[in-house]
Amino acid sequence: MRRSPLALTLLEPDFKFTYDLDLPIAEKINAIATKVYGADGIELSELAAKQIATYEAQGYGNLPICMAKTQYSFSHDPKLKGVPTGFTVPIRAVKLSAGAGFLYPLLGDMQTMPGLGTRPGFWEVGIDEKGQVVGLF
Repeated sequence: MRRSPLALTLLEPDFKFTYDLDLPIAEKINAIATKVYGADGIELSELAAKQIATYEAQGYGNLPICMAKTQYSFSHDPKLKGVPTGFTVPIRAVKLSAGAGFLYPLLGDMQTMPGLGTRPGFWEVGIDEKGQVVGLF
């Protein structure tokens, strides 16, 4: 049966979070992998397991999770197109963004872009007396 958009706004919402923030970090990551991506589970590397233990000991265990994964698939593997099933998500590392307030697991071979250094390179770029650009390399 069709409903008007206005009628839908009057319904009681049935929203549920994917995980509770009080769950351990690994359980939150697993919840995203299984409930959102359709994975069978996760596999933590030794490094990721150590990082998780450290973050939880430091009091960061209640932060939300933002997965760093390929944009080409619901999995960690860009070759698994569509909505794959029967896969395990490898968690290579887990990073902390304390200021922003979240943790981000690195799935498979995912790389992140570096942030700016304390003195960005553009400060060294200029134009000399002859009108030539200097300081790029």
